[in-house]
Amino acid sequence: MTKKNNVFQLSVVKENRERLKKAAALELSPIELVKKEYFELVIKTLLSALKCKDDYTWGHSLRVAYFCVSVGQEMGFSEAEIYELEVSALFHDIGKIGVPDSVLLKPSRLTDEEFSEMKLHPSKSYEILQDFPIFQDMAINAKYHHERYDGRGYPEGLKGEDIPLYSRIILISDTFDAMTSTRPYRKGLPFEVAFAELREFAGTQFDPYIVEKFISCMTKEQSKNEDTFNLQVIEGNFKKDAA
Repeated sequence: MTKKNNVFQLSVVKENRERLKKAAALELSPIELVKKEYFELVIKTLLSALKCKDDYTWGHSLRVAYFCVSVGQEMGFSEAEIYELEVSALFHDIGKIGVPDSVLLKPSRLTDEEFSEMKLHPSKSYEILQDFPIFQDMAINAKYHHERYDGRGYPEGLKGEDIPLYSRIILISDTFDAMTSTRPYRKGLPFEVAFAELREFAGTQFDPYIVEKFISCMTKEQSKNEDTFNLQVIEGNFKKDAA
């Protein structure tokens, strides 16, 4: 056996040992760990496609996931529930891959026809994810993240608690990021102003209970004075400020 083969075999042995250690730390079998790694590789691949389509939407999706995870922790969700919520939030706008650039990247106000095109993106998110059995729940959560608490949202006009819980959390997080993010055509709102907006539309657009949980957890996050956040699925330190 050549020296090159020996080095390769030692590398494989080391890699397998590291995988076993990681599996033990996560309380997973080696097979379950491999499945998790492939699952997260698919997530990263789809998000890379979104980043290629529109860098802002990619960053927005990461921030929405961070907000959602904070809310899930505030509401006492289990680790598995928070993981599903994070992935659902990461995928909530994946359907924008299918929105024409002339609409998605338009810097001015959309026409009625263009807005109708934009409103298709939650259903497109579902279409992209639905054929992956492991993404079934995430697909549903993404599909309904623009439903309103009063039943006047889209795509199906669901109302109140008929809207999936994670979709209700994503809507608040999505709206908050849109309000507080600085764009080329306007400056983002201060948190306190955005909190007041959420409270004003609690019970109509938003679930009032989740609004209060959101404001509570984001007030705590704001007090940490940290510039970056981390996620479970996507590695890295990401800026909280969209500017």
